[in-house]
Amino acid sequence: MAIDMKTRRALIADAAARYGKASKMEKGRVLDDLVAWTGGDRSALARAVRRAAGVGTPHKWGGARGRSGRRPVYRGAVMQPLRRVWAIMSFPCGKRLVSQMSEMLRVLERCGELRVSVETRAQLESMSASTADRLLGPERRKMQLKGRQGTKPGSLLRHQIPIRTFADWDDARPGFTEMDLVSHEGGDASGDFCYTLTLTDVATGWTECRAVKNRAQRWTFEALKHLRKRLPFPLLGVDSDNGSEFMNHHLLSYCEDEHLSFTRARPYRKNDNCFVEQKNYTAVRQMVGYYRYDTTSERALLNRIYGRHRLYFNFFLPQMKLVGKARVGSKVTRRYDAPKTPYQRALDASNIEESTKQELREQYASLNPAALRRQISNLQEQLRALVISKESRRIEQLFDDETVEGTLIMRQ
Repeated sequence: MAIDMKTRRALIADAAARYGKASKMEKGRVLDDLVAWTGGDRSALARAVRRAAGVGTPHKWGGARGRSGRRPVYRGAVMQPLRRVWAIMSFPCGKRLVSQMSEMLRVLERCGELRVSVETRAQLESMSASTADRLLGPERRKMQLKGRQGTKPGSLLRHQIPIRTFADWDDARPGFTEMDLVSHEGGDASGDFCYTLTLTDVATGWTECRAVKNRAQRWTFEALKHLRKRLPFPLLGVDSDNGSEFMNHHLLSYCEDEHLSFTRARPYRKNDNCFVEQKNYTAVRQMVGYYRYDTTSERALLNRIYGRHRLYFNFFLPQMKLVGKARVGSKVTRRYDAPKTPYQRALDASNIEESTKQELREQYASLNPAALRRQISNLQEQLRALVISKESRRIEQLFDDETVEGTLIMRQ
């Protein structure tokens, strides 16, 4: 039965008088009765009762906002160090951020990069991943390029190099790696341009990168040998796609002589190389973008960036590994382990010698993540300036050529 507005207001006022002093369970009963009497929408009636009872956080221009609940816990003092740690860690998701918050605060304080009060530190260390994502949401939205595939199939030696799929890895033992080339053609695949060889250890996620002149077998092989020396543990095996830069007698003979396992993925199955494919974005594209790099100076800068980034990426950026996947109908649920940096995973590995772990600990103690981030940013700006200067010269030359051509036509 419909009721008039005057009766409705009286019922709301009566409910508000009881609502303000009631317990949570009693508030629910008050609203149940009000819905039964008026026949109105429960949410709308709840807002009307809270306004009438003066319950909720006061709005800036006075009155009740109609929103109950506890007051915000994380205020302005927390946001500045939170944003700083987030930026130093290259803007990770909340799960990876909070997993390293205590350690990163300790390291930054040791290096004199950050000072926080005891209260602020306690709030930062107790913050949940979802809260961090919510607080950093506006900053992430302010920060909102794909390249073309450069792999050419190499049919030679396919029958000699066994296929390995994602499910075949023994990822509990460091030393077995995936490798891939990332092209830097900038949308123009003509002529020679740089590539980056990415080498990722499956067990720890330890990643090394090296820029090469082009995708010739010679440069790829030299880069692999260079990256092998940089790994903190012995190289046991390599896995690649079916590109001709990898499928060759030179690399096969090297692996046989060095007693290295050499396997390949199935053609057109990127998930077989999922570990390195993911690092192609986080360790390469996020660092140097999608520009065209084709000069000696640009290649030198790329390798300087990778030289600093390897320390920053492997020692300070946590990663999560997939540990299980289950399908229920059309829904796939994935489970991940606790976020850890490649350095932490290397220390946990039982197959790495203690002397190697001690060297890693000493190297870690000498590093400043904020300083590394600044050095990388400075090198990125230099690389960007080189690209802009090169493009400006190219455009000027294009206009000069068109002017000369137009003058010749007019003279004719």
